[in-house]
Amino acid sequence: MAQGKVSVNNLNLGQGPVTEIERYFLFIGPAAKNAGKLIPLNTQSDLDTELGIPASDLKTQITAARLNGGDRWACMAAPIAADGSWEDALDKAMREGVSVEAVVVTAPVTSGAALTAMHDKAVSINGTYGRRLFFMASTAGITAIQDWAGYLAEQRAIIDGIAAPRVLVVPQLHGNDLGVLAGRLANAAVSIADSPMRVATGPLLGLGSTPQDASGEPLPSAILAELDRARFSVPQTYPDYPGVFWGDANMLDAPGSDFQVVEYLRITDKAARRVRILLIQRVGDRKLNNTPNSMAANKSALMRPLREMARSVTFANQQFPGDIESPKDDDITLVWMSKTKVEAYIKVRPYNCPKDLTANIALDLSSGDEE
Repeated sequence: MAQGKVSVNNLNLGQGPVTEIERYFLFIGPAAKNAGKLIPLNTQSDLDTELGIPASDLKTQITAARLNGGDRWACMAAPIAADGSWEDALDKAMREGVSVEAVVVTAPVTSGAALTAMHDKAVSINGTYGRRLFFMASTAGITAIQDWAGYLAEQRAIIDGIAAPRVLVVPQLHGNDLGVLAGRLANAAVSIADSPMRVATGPLLGLGSTPQDASGEPLPSAILAELDRARFSVPQTYPDYPGVFWGDANMLDAPGSDFQVVEYLRITDKAARRVRILLIQRVGDRKLNNTPNSMAANKSALMRPLREMARSVTFANQQFPGDIESPKDDDITLVWMSKTKVEAYIKVRPYNCPKDLTANIALDLSSGDEE
């Protein structure tokens, strides 16, 4: 004999959204107030109240970032004392659960060892917390006693031989270049797949005054080109075209590597963050097994972040592409390494993007009346 029983269970199929951390940066640097604290900021924050009234490099860079970051800009600030450590501030933020896409260290570096330490820290944070981030560092601008050739040689020496693919370096030529680039990268009006070089994004806002060397020569475009060639990230102008724009945001990756510009790293990290959540949800779940139906279903599920990143919009007869190209069926492969270990191989394809454009113009000297 038995009695009837009825139960209703809610099944969690892992179909919900993932909190987006892209465009959310952590700024670390000396400030006059709130040293040792973590301060959330947005477009309405009073920076004098949060960071102190006396001028500080942290406040200068955040001001520039906010101006270039658009109406949805927000960040986390970690003020430190003049002799404080960015490592300690970052460790505190990680322990308190602060997830960011990038860490902006405002104090200029003077050696390659400091850049290597930043890259090592980014790798360590990924290993410890599963958080993928990159660093934005700076070097000092030119001094009153330097000429441009001497400054260029000094800057090249800092990053010579450095391989740090999760670090980009901005010379503070105008005093707030680092903040300007950080804001441009955090602007929600453009995709994370867009290069900061994109002219259609608009000119840089609030960039400091043009620097001069000891002889009074203004910053030459040739120096900017050489700094870019040396893997620094610098602004640029176009003759007879108004406005100051940016060049590539160069990562300190090795020649021939995949992540030499920040937009390639950003789209890969975005996909990795979302796939990681889906993999965690499948730990110990036998719905992922080596049967054909399970493999097909789970490949489709793991492709969902790529499909979402690939969504484009057509408006006014123009297509605005997504972060990546639409994934194909063979862009993901699941391999069972053992009865309990599975590895996923996922392909992410960025769109082509024109950065070097040439027009070839030819004369047509035909008479025009021939049939």
